[in-house]
Amino acid sequence: MDAATDLNIAAVAVGIAPIVVAEPADNPARQQIAEEADRASRYRLVIEEGAKAGSFIYKMLDRVTGEVVRQLPREEVVNLAAHIGYDSGAVIDTRA
Repeated sequence: MDAATDLNIAAVAVGIAPIVVAEPADNPARQQIAEEADRASRYRLVIEEGAKAGSFIYKMLDRVTGEVVRQLPREEVVNLAAHIGYDSGAVIDTRA
């Protein structure tokens, strides 16, 4: 007998309901949570300081491959901001 069986026998002997332990396969919601946790643990967040003071670049990296899965701001925006003539709002012409 295992420890859970011993506890159930003792519980019944004193008039308490037996202990039921659900395995992940028995509970679809628990299994889904475990799968999501595994998927989430595959990635890590890296925060880098940007070229301008007070700016940051957020990258989500795949722990297995080292690939950048997502980056905010996008690489194109970072490259655009690195140009000397760039200023906030300079991309959009607001003159009438």
